[in-house]
Amino acid sequence: MIPDVMGMRPLFDGLVARLAAEWGWSVAAFEIYPGREGLDVTARLAAASTLADDRVLGDAVAAADLTAADRVGILGFCMGGMYTLKAVSTGRFDRHCPFYGMIRVPEAWQGPGQGEPLDSLIAGDTSTVLAVVGTVDAWTPPDDVDDLEATGVTVVRYAEADHGFVHDPDRPAHRARDAADAWRRVKAWLDA
Repeated sequence: MIPDVMGMRPLFDGLVARLAAEWGWSVAAFEIYPGREGLDVTARLAAASTLADDRVLGDAVAAADLTAADRVGILGFCMGGMYTLKAVSTGRFDRHCPFYGMIRVPEAWQGPGQGEPLDSLIAGDTSTVLAVVGTVDAWTPPDDVDDLEATGVTVVRYAEADHGFVHDPDRPAHRARDAADAWRRVKAWLDA
C-alpha cells in the first residue's frame, strides 16, 4: 500500500491493520518521503518534484518482497495512486488498484526523477489495473480518465465523488456508500 501525499500516519497504520485482519493478507506500507516525515501538506506538495520514481517504486518492490507472498497486489491513494499506476512498469505486482491517482504528473510535481504514469502503463499489462476515481476530482480530470481507460485499464467512476472519498472517513469528501462499494470491488479485483 502506498499512502497519500501525507504519508505514513495513524490513518494508514489503521488501514494496514484493518485490511490484514479483515482480508487475511500480509499488508505493508511505506513512507513516500523517508527522512522528511515531519513535512506538512504544503511542504510535501512543494517537495513532490524531488521524488524519484526509481526510489519510490524500489520501496514498493522491497515491501512486496518482504511479504514473501506468491501473489502481490498494490494499491495506493492520491500520490500513492499515481505511483500504483507507475508500478505497472515494474512487472512485480499481479494486480494494481489506484484510488484517485494522478494520471498525469501535476506540473508543480514534475522533476527529473518523475516519469508520467501513462508512459509507465505502456511498459506493462494494463489489464491488471482497476482504477477508482470520482467524477468531480480536479486531480483526475475527465479527459485524463478517458486517456487512462483507453490504455486498457478498468476504470470505476463514482458520480459526484471528489478526491479522497474512500480511504479517510474524517475527510469532508468521504462517501461511506461509495467507499464500501469501492472496497468491495477492489477486494474482488485483488482476489481474482
